[in-house]
Order: sequence, then C-alpha cells, then structure tokens
Amino acid sequence: MRKKLFLFAIMMACTVSSAFAQMSSNVNHLNFAVGALYERGLDATLSYEHETRYHHAWEYFLNGYIKWADDPDAGHVTRQSFWHNYFTYNIGIAYKPCVVRGRNHHGNLRIGISGGSDTEKIIGAAHFGYEHTYALRNGFQVFWQIKEDVVLRGEDLFRTGVALGVKLPL
Repeated sequence: MRKKLFLFAIMMACTVSSAFAQMSSNVNHLNFAVGALYERGLDATLSYEHETRYHHAWEYFLNGYIKWADDPDAGHVTRQSFWHNYFTYNIGIAYKPCVVRGRNHHGNLRIGISGGSDTEKIIGAAHFGYEHTYALRNGFQVFWQIKEDVVLRGEDLFRTGVALGVKLPL
C-alpha cells in the first residue's frame, strides 16, 4: 500500500510540475527579424518580448522599412534608388495571444499599433499577423511571421509580407 501511495505521489508531482512549466514560462527575449514586403519593400524589426502564461506575449518593437524603386535614368534599381527612395521607422507595442501549442513550437496572432515618421511627416500603423516560433536549445528560438501593416499617412497604405527572425533569451 505504501509503495502504491508513494508512486502515486511521484506521478502527481511530475504531472503538476510539467503543467506548471507549460503554464508559467515568463521568459524575456530580444528578437531580431528581417522580411520582404509587397511591393518592393524590406523590413527590419528589433524587439523586446515578454512571454506570459501559456506562451501569450507582449512585444515592444522598433521597426524600419525601406521601399526601393527603379532609377528613371538607368532603367533598373541602383544604389541611389534603393537607399534613397522611401524610408519609415516606427516604435510600437503588440499583443501576441497564443493560438497553437506543440511540443517544441507555438503560434501566436500578432496585433499591435505603432507610431513613427517617414522623415517628412508623422505616420501611424496597425499591425496584424501570425508568428510561429520553434524552440531550440538553451532558450534560443527561431520564428517566421506573416504580417499585414496598415499605415496611415504613409506612401503605401497596405504592406503585406513575410519575415524570418531569431529570439535570444535574456
């Protein structure tokens, strides 16, 4: 009888501890992502992410976006037409509720707002998308995003694209 009770107690302790580990991850990460956006855009994001229970997270980010164009004199993209066509930068916040959980991966919706400038005027943006994260060793993670940015007062209203990134544990 004592053996059975002892084994039952060990099994319960293991079950509760693994459930608690899933529930309270509370990990902070420094994220870096780069992406390509339609039409003719590149995007880079540096962010701080605070993960809460069940892989839900808050993200505070800095984002830079560059849109290139063909040089009218050369007829193709040049260094000048790439770097000096249109540029924006934003600072913002995003809430990322977890919608998919797996053994070494999870997926989050990404819903956020930001404000910034295109070097001439103030712009605002709403961010929507999906992010899927894969856990590696020692707390490192890699992720991909599908994103849609709606930019108010910018040159392009919608920015749709994908990004790849890495999460460094803090």
